[in-house]
Amino acid sequence: MRRFSAVVLVAATMGAVLAGVPAHAAHADCTTTACHFDVPPGTYDVKVLLGGEAASSTSITGETRRSLLPETAAEAGERVARSFTVHVRTPEGEPTGPGGTPGLDLQLGGSAPALADIKVTPARHARQIFLVGDSTVCDQPGAPYSGWGQQLPQYLRKGLSVANYADSGESTVSYLTDPRLWATVRPQIRRGDLVLIQLAHNDKTTDEATYRANLETLVAGVREKGGEPVLVTPVVRRWFNSDGTLDNGTALLVNGLGVDHPAVIRSVAAAHDVPLIDLTARTKALVESLGVEASKALYLYNEKRDNTHTSVHGATTYAGLVRDELVARHLVPERLMRVG
Repeated sequence: MRRFSAVVLVAATMGAVLAGVPAHAAHADCTTTACHFDVPPGTYDVKVLLGGEAASSTSITGETRRSLLPETAAEAGERVARSFTVHVRTPEGEPTGPGGTPGLDLQLGGSAPALADIKVTPARHARQIFLVGDSTVCDQPGAPYSGWGQQLPQYLRKGLSVANYADSGESTVSYLTDPRLWATVRPQIRRGDLVLIQLAHNDKTTDEATYRANLETLVAGVREKGGEPVLVTPVVRRWFNSDGTLDNGTALLVNGLGVDHPAVIRSVAAAHDVPLIDLTARTKALVESLGVEASKALYLYNEKRDNTHTSVHGATTYAGLVRDELVARHLVPERLMRVG
C-alpha cells in the first residue's frame, strides 16, 4: 500500500476516490480497494462519502471480514454519506486466533465500488454490543464460513458498535476458564453496554446443573459491571425429520446427557429477569418454512456438507433476526439500527 502523511487528502484511481486522513492517525495507507489507518486499539467513528462520476454500488468490510456497511447505491455524480462505528482490537478476529494487522483495515466491495472520501475519528460516546459465543457467532477468518456476529455490524449506525468476542469451539465451561475470553471481556464492559450470550453448541458433555450455573455466572458478571446481559438461544442445526420438521435433539441442541440447552437458557432468563432472544425458535421457523432444499443456502451444506455453520447469506439473515429482536425488545433505540 502507498503511505500518505497525516492531514492530507489524496486522490486515488477508483473514479474520483479520495482518502481523507484524520489528524490523529500516524499515517493512512489507501489503495483503490482498501484503506489502513494506523490507530491504537479502541472504538472509532468512520464517515464515508460514496459515489463517483459513474453509477456505483459500494459495501465496506473491515478487520477480520466484518460487514460494516451494506451495499449502498449512488447514481452517477451523486454522493451518499454514511457513518458507522467500529471496534479495533488485538486479536482483531477470534480472541484465541492470530493477532492480525494492528490498526484499522477497511475493504471496499460491492458490484461497482466508489469511495469519494473517508474520515476516521475516535468515538466519544459509543455504546458496545459485546458478543459471547461460539463458531456460529464469531468473526470467522476464512470463506465460506461466517458467524452471525460477523454480519451484525452492518445493521448498526454510528454510535453503536459490535465487540465480537465469540470464539470457535467454546462451551460455557471453556469460555469461563480461558483467560483470553471471559476474563478479557468482563473488565471492558461499561454501564449501558449490551452483552449477548449464545453458548450451547459445544456444551455436549456439560450437565444441566453446571450449564445453568455457568449461564448465571455470566449474567451476574455482566450486571456487576453495569452492563445488560441478553441471553440468546442457539441457532438450530439444519437436521430435518422425514416430515420436514426440525423437532429432534440434533437440530434443537439437546446434548448427549439429555440437556435441552434452549430450555435451560429460557429458564435462566425467566428466573433472573434477563432479556431473551429466542434465536432457536426464530431460526427453526425460518429453516422449516424454507424446506429441505432452499434452507441449504443458509448453511454450508453445498460447500462442506455442513449443517451447523452458516454461509455469509445465512449469517446475514440470522444477524437480521437478532437486529429485529434488539429493536422489538427495546434493547437498542431504532435510530441506531439500520432496519432496511
